[in-house]
Amino acid sequence: MPAPSLADIRPRHWLVVALILAAMAAALYAMGRSPICTCGYVDLWHPALDDGNSQHIADWYTPSHIIHGFLFYALGWLVLRRRPPGERLILAVAIEAAWEVLENSPIIINRYREATIALGYTGDSIINSVADVAWMALGFAFARRAPVWATVALGVAFELLTLWVIRDNLALNVLMLVSPVEAIRTWQSGA
Repeated sequence: MPAPSLADIRPRHWLVVALILAAMAAALYAMGRSPICTCGYVDLWHPALDDGNSQHIADWYTPSHIIHGFLFYALGWLVLRRRPPGERLILAVAIEAAWEVLENSPIIINRYREATIALGYTGDSIINSVADVAWMALGFAFARRAPVWATVALGVAFELLTLWVIRDNLALNVLMLVSPVEAIRTWQSGA
């Protein structure tokens, strides 16, 4: 029997998810984040690694957020499997939203600038942050429905694709934020 879909998550759970997203957007706005790209438009897909990165609906870092959903689903399954799926989704959304607020704080923006290849990173637009949480929820939903092997294979494929295309991925992003390696930074910059 296949795992239940997101359709079995109750309306009250979706209401809490919406409230978390609204609170996150309000917090980001209060922090001075721009609602949309300062370029004045919103792309569904922004493929360039430039000032428009992290400003639109999706970019090369979107796979990392989908993988967050895979990981949050697995973590919820491991430690909260007796809790309803809606509660596990709420927790995943709350964690991702909290990260989006923290990621757009001066301390993390400056850390990205000093420790990673994101020298010109200025933070995310609010629409990008909301989309990042939605991409995470999509990853959560995929992990609930797909066999474990398919979720793992897709996560590995996303990591390899972004490593190949932009010389960055979730694993390298975490490593470079926590414990930067100059050789990796040099390689990422194309030098």
